[in-house]
Amino acid sequence: MDEFKRLTTESSLQIIRDIADEIWPETFRDILSEDQIRYMMQMMYAPEVMAKEFAAGYTFEVLFCNGKPAGYMVSSVCESDSDTLKLHKLYLLKQYHGTGRGQLMLDHVADAARNDGFRILRLNVNKQNQRAIKAYLRNGFEIAAAEKNDIGSGYFMDDYVMEKVL
Repeated sequence: MDEFKRLTTESSLQIIRDIADEIWPETFRDILSEDQIRYMMQMMYAPEVMAKEFAAGYTFEVLFCNGKPAGYMVSSVCESDSDTLKLHKLYLLKQYHGTGRGQLMLDHVADAARNDGFRILRLNVNKQNQRAIKAYLRNGFEIAAAEKNDIGSGYFMDDYVMEKVL
C-alpha cells in the first residue's frame, strides 16, 4: 500500500536525509563528480539547511510503500511568484522506478498545488538527467528557461527550469 506522509517535525527530516544518501550518489554518478555530489548533499541535506527550510514553511513529504520510505518531495511557494509552487526535490528509490510511483508522486504534488490555488508548478532539472526530463515532458511540463547557477567551491548547477500550468 502506498501512502504520503507530510513531515511535521524537524527531527522527522532525517527520513529524507537517509533516502537521499541512497538516491543521490546513484542518480548523479554519471552526471556529477563524487566530490560535487558530496558537496551538494551537504549544501542541501545538512540538518541545519533542512531545519531552516522547515522553519521557512517548506513542505516535506515522504512516499511510503508498504510502510517503508520509498521517495520524497520538497516544495514551497516560489519566492518570485506567489501563483507558483516550486518543487525543489522529487526523488524515488531505484527499486521503485518503473512502478508508476514517480507518476503518483508528480500527480500528488500537482493536485495539492492546484487545490491550494497555485496556477503553475515549477522545478529545476539537471540538463543531463534525460530520464527525469522525459518524465516531466510526458507529464505536461515545458522547458521555460535554462540556468547555470554557481553554487560555490567551483561547482555549478546546469539546469532547465520546467513549468506545468495547473
